[in-house]
Amino acid sequence: MTPHSSASAPPSPSVFSPYQKVVIAILAFLQFTIVLDFMILAPLGAILMQTMGISTRQFGAVVSAYAFSAGIAGLLAAGVADRFDRKRMLLFFYTGFVLGTFLCGMATSYQFLLGARIVTGVFGGVIGSISFAIIADLFPLEVRGRVMGTVQSAFAASQVMGIPLGVYLSTHLGWHAPFLMIASLAAVVGVLIAVKLKPINAHLLLPAGRDPIRHLIRTLSTPRYLQTFAATTLLATGGFMLMPFGSAFTVNNLGIPLTKLHLIYMVTGVASMIAGPLMGRLSDRLGKYQVFCLGTVLAMIMVTIYCNLGRTPIGLVMLFNILLFVAVMARMVSASALTTAVPDPPDRGAFMSVSSALQQFSGGVAAWVAGLIVVQTPSGELQRYDVLGWVVTVAMLVMIAMMYPIHRAVMRKVEQAQAAQVAANLSHS
Repeated sequence: MTPHSSASAPPSPSVFSPYQKVVIAILAFLQFTIVLDFMILAPLGAILMQTMGISTRQFGAVVSAYAFSAGIAGLLAAGVADRFDRKRMLLFFYTGFVLGTFLCGMATSYQFLLGARIVTGVFGGVIGSISFAIIADLFPLEVRGRVMGTVQSAFAASQVMGIPLGVYLSTHLGWHAPFLMIASLAAVVGVLIAVKLKPINAHLLLPAGRDPIRHLIRTLSTPRYLQTFAATTLLATGGFMLMPFGSAFTVNNLGIPLTKLHLIYMVTGVASMIAGPLMGRLSDRLGKYQVFCLGTVLAMIMVTIYCNLGRTPIGLVMLFNILLFVAVMARMVSASALTTAVPDPPDRGAFMSVSSALQQFSGGVAAWVAGLIVVQTPSGELQRYDVLGWVVTVAMLVMIAMMYPIHRAVMRKVEQAQAAQVAANLSHS
């Protein structure tokens, strides 16, 4: 493969070039399909468990299957992640993701669905790390918060557009329909990636070991990388523990009719879509770690309240969901922007792959443990959901302490880069 120059020059702190806006849009739509594919299982949980006659443990296994397979694929891809054009890597794994999602839509049994989720995870779990590597390659740290805020608003957009439509299709056409819808949309996004995205392989010009095993070992043994891996591993715990049973808890414990479930996702999603870019700008202005701490404190409060609720009016459920997901967006955007500054350019692909893999493993364990903790009574009500809330709250508290040394290391790295730039300017004057 012949290296080409980077697809674009870094933007100024306030302006993105037309091509950079195209890249952001493509990555946002891509992230929308990936997030929707994972999140669609949460609102379908109540329907799937009833239609297929599966237990909470089996449903937890379906969620975990994606996570574990994605984690394994991430580790295997880490050694070669920096050896190829990122566009080619993205197209390869995205094509596999489309195939896996299509197979989910064709599943006729629990075993078939479990296997299809494994295929989807093998390919889909690597895509996020490639996307983040692309963002780190093309956008400087000063504007990375707003880029992450826009791209990760796909998390909210999936709630506004995708999940309500998915719930509607599943109640009228069966639970297979949402997966077929996602596969069709993802195929269109794949074409856009092939046509619009330029080669992104300037990292191939940088000196790096060419042996995949040594590259992976070096990435896994670098102390400052290990520190970040430990933090991002714990970061996945909350979502994977609470989301898989979120719809069942809302319907059976909070007393919200299944026919109104889409309204909660829609209202919460609109608020999150607005919050994502705002949290990105705020993290660029106030600091990534500061915004992460504020979001974490709010999330801890809301998780504690939400997981201990009983029968609750839908308006109050919407309010609590909005506050919780605004906090989640603040944590996701700021943490992602901060951790992308940790790896050196030749290691970005491997670092992102390992980080993503560890998060998937952690999420898989969390979803599996959640399936063991939560018990569904004959009436459909979930018991011990409050226990999950306390576990997630403690994990969030620990995360504040774990992210601080990462924040300090990134700040030192920025200061060193600025000092080197000043010295270079003086030498040329």
